[in-house]
Order: sequence, then structure tokens, then C-alpha cells
Amino acid sequence: MKLTVIGGGGFRVPQIFQALSAADARLRVDELWLYDVSAERLDVVGSVLAQLAPSLARPPQVRTTTTLTDALANADFVFSAIRIGGTAGRITDERTALRLGVLGQETVGPGGLAYALRTVPHALRLAEEIATHAPDAWTINFTNPAGIITEAMRRVLGERVVSICDTPIGLMRRAARVVGQDPRQVDFDYVGLNHLGWLRTLVVDGRDVLPELLASDERLDGMEEARLLGFDWVRAIGAIPNEYLFYYYRHREAMERITGGQPTRGEFLDVQQGAFYREAAAAPDRALEIWDATRHDRESSYMNESRPEEERHGRRAEDVEGGGYQEVALDLMTGLATGEAATMILGVGNDSLGGDRLLVPQLDGAAVLEVPCTVERGAVRPHPVAPLDGEMAGLITTVKASEQLVLRALDEGSRELAWRAFANHPLVDSTEVARQLVEDYCAAMPDVAARLR
Repeated sequence: MKLTVIGGGGFRVPQIFQALSAADARLRVDELWLYDVSAERLDVVGSVLAQLAPSLARPPQVRTTTTLTDALANADFVFSAIRIGGTAGRITDERTALRLGVLGQETVGPGGLAYALRTVPHALRLAEEIATHAPDAWTINFTNPAGIITEAMRRVLGERVVSICDTPIGLMRRAARVVGQDPRQVDFDYVGLNHLGWLRTLVVDGRDVLPELLASDERLDGMEEARLLGFDWVRAIGAIPNEYLFYYYRHREAMERITGGQPTRGEFLDVQQGAFYREAAAAPDRALEIWDATRHDRESSYMNESRPEEERHGRRAEDVEGGGYQEVALDLMTGLATGEAATMILGVGNDSLGGDRLLVPQLDGAAVLEVPCTVERGAVRPHPVAPLDGEMAGLITTVKASEQLVLRALDEGSRELAWRAFANHPLVDSTEVARQLVEDYCAAMPDVAARLR
């Protein structure tokens, strides 16, 4: 079996390699092809993998290339993990918004919309290459903002592209464990967009135990999401939100922390990862050691702005459980290839139930949502979800409208539609600020400016 990673020089690729090579991995990948536009980054990652391989049970053969057609030819699975513009582009997304007094975050709010404007055209070209050179492959999308990118790629690849995120399934698994249950033995209801969703039920032996979890301070203390958002708030809404809802529910606190003089996340990663690639290139025999130290710092500082100062120097072990992207992707591949059924939370089309049925009737069929799915051989089957109403429906429909306006803006080359996309987003509080956001992003990103007239 051949797996191709697009963005194969990325920092997290060694984690994918480790997951594929584990003794208990239920799927055998013989060839791992890494494609990247940077030969230098491929060389560094190749050094890390070579040093990891002797300690692993079943490492696949690794090939690196800067030729996309070679990477895709006869691939069974394709991971899309691209970052157009690199960390410098992320800094632009964040700082442009912050200068105008609105949230600067990679995937949430105006930063996420800007990231989509820059990335969608490249994702569509990649989808066309996959359709030409690997038409039978399943594409697993890691590229952010995952919902918008997957919605665009589905136009070319249909149901054979699925997005993954580790935060929803990590949330469900933590909830199951704090009530003393094996996550594989519970049923649950989760619905949302990428980085915007809620765990609404947790069913054990036919009984919803989520109310018991919400009633217990001790159990809620074991949920990072509840600590971030407040025990009283999760009780008030009767659900446990995805951690990224911090930026919506506690927007004032998020802005105070992000604008408190510390580097943005993009600036932090730009310095950290730049140092990693330089140091590992200069000392390739120490590449694994340097990567491992960098990875620890990266994971322990994840979403630092969501935590008070005294909690920013590390995360609880239980908060980082859940497998990470690489484990979620491996579980998905295993189910699709072997028929070993698994229940996962995946990004799929709103029309994936078939017929005239929609997962969320308030949205159109093309909308990509994150919902529980059963993965079987050659199929991803979403579960119907409970009706979505009230404030949850309002937030999802508003944010999805902004995402789809971004896609329309790119389709029609319309700067006015881009303005509407930014103005409609609930984290942008002024139409004039929205207009300036579009102009400033276009000024910083000539490729985007050229597409939006």
C-alpha cells in the first residue's frame, strides 16, 4: 500500500511515520512518499525518519520527491498537509487582523478566512492532480482551515476526500474516560464545523451520562474544555464545546491575552520551526534529538492564549490524550482499507446521508460538517445527528455563510463578496473593519489581490 503526504517536509511528518510503524498498527503501509516544494525540508525530515526507523517495529520504505506526479502515481491514500505561505503567511493572517482590533488566529475568524483565500486555489489544483494521477485514492485533508478546504476539494474529488481533526475525537474520549468508560463502548452525538462544535450526548448502555458529567466539578476538572470555558457555562448550555469555541464564548479574554505583548502563535512557530530546520540541517546526525525537543515545546504551548498565565508552561497529560492527527488518520485509513469498522468524528458533506436527507437542514448540501461517522471498507457513513437549533444553529449557520462567501469570492473573483464574508463573521464587529481587512490582506498577499477584482 502506498501513502503519499503532500507537505512531506512538514514538522509533524515524523509522527505519521511513528504511527504507521507501530507494532500494533492494523494497517500495513509499504511505501511512504513525501512530496514537498522544499528539498531542504525533505532532507531534514528524511534524517529524522532514518534515525527513528531502527527503534520502530515496521517502518515503511520512505521516498522523498519534489515531483508531484511521481508522488501521486498509484497512491492508495493521500494526506493533504500544505501550508501555502508558510509560517510567514500565518503571521500575516494573525497580525493583519490584530492591527485592526479583531481576532488574529490561524483558523478562527478573519485569520482563517484569509488563510482560505490564499490556500483554496492551490487545494483545487492539488485535487485535480489527484483525480488525474490517483483517481482511486482516498484523500485525507489535514490542511487548514479544514472545513473550507475540504468543501472546495469535494467539488473535484466528491466523497473520496474527508477532513480530520483531533480535537473533536479527543474531546469525546476524555469525556468517556472521566465517567469511567471505554471510549469504544459509548455512543455520542457531536455536531459542528471544523473548530466549532459540541458534544451533546454521551450514551452508556442506552443512558445519556453527560448530565452526570456536567453536574460534577471533579469530573469537569478532568476536561480541559470545561476548565477553559467555565463549569457554569458548560452546564448552562448542556454540552461540552470544542476548545476552539473559547474564541467565541470568551472573545474578550482571548483578545486581551493575544494582544498582551506576547508573540502570536505564528510568530512563535516561525522562530521555533525555523531554528529546528536550520539546526537539523547543520547537524543531520542529531536531527531526531532536535526534533523531539522542539515537538515537546510545541505541544506543551498549544493554544496558550486560552489559558491564564500560571497555566501556560505545560498541559496535563490527560489534556493531550486522544491520539493526535496521525492516529486519527491511521484509524481512518485502517477502516477504509480493511473494513475494520470504527466510529470517528470526520468532516463530510451535509448531503452524505444520501437521498434528499441533510445532516443539518439549515445548511445546503455542499456544506462540510464534523459529525460521528462509521468507517467501513471503502465507505464513510455519517450518523444522523439530533436537531440543531437555538444559539448553536445560529452560530454554525452564520460561520458557514462566511466560509461559503469566501468560496464564492474566489469563484467569481469578487472583492465585494470577500468583504461580505469578513463582515458576516461574528468575530468581525464592523463592516468598515471588514472592508479594511480585505484590502490589507490583498496588499500583503499579491496572489490573492490578483484573484479578487
